[in-house]
Amino acid sequence: MIREIHKINAANKVLGRLAVEIAGLLRGKSKLDFMPNKDGGDIVIIKNVDKIIVTGKKFDDKIYYHHTSYMGGLKKTPYKKIFKRDPGEVVRRAVYGMLPKNKLRDVQIKRLKFE
Repeated sequence: MIREIHKINAANKVLGRLAVEIAGLLRGKSKLDFMPNKDGGDIVIIKNVDKIIVTGKKFDDKIYYHHTSYMGGLKKTPYKKIFKRDPGEVVRRAVYGMLPKNKLRDVQIKRLKFE
C-alpha cells in the first residue's frame, strides 16, 4: 500500500467543507481498492490554518463540550479561545468528528499534519 502526500492550502476555505475533503483523503475513499474496514488512506499536510474561515456567527457562538465523567463535569470551551491558542486543533476536531467511530479513527487522524 502506497500512501500519497496531499498538501492543502486552507487559506479562505470554510472549516466544514475543508474537513469533509480531508476526512475523505485520510480514509482513502477516492482509491480504487477502498474498503471501509481497511486503513488505506493518505497523508494530509495543511498549511495556512490560521486563515481558515467559519460562516455565520460561529466564531463568537460555537462552543466545544467535554465531559470529565464526574458528576457536574461538563466543560465548555468557546471556539474563539481554541482558535487563538491553536488553529490546527479546530480543524483536527472537525475532521475527527467526521471519521468513522471505530478503531481506525485514532490511526487515521495521526496522518493529519500541520505546517
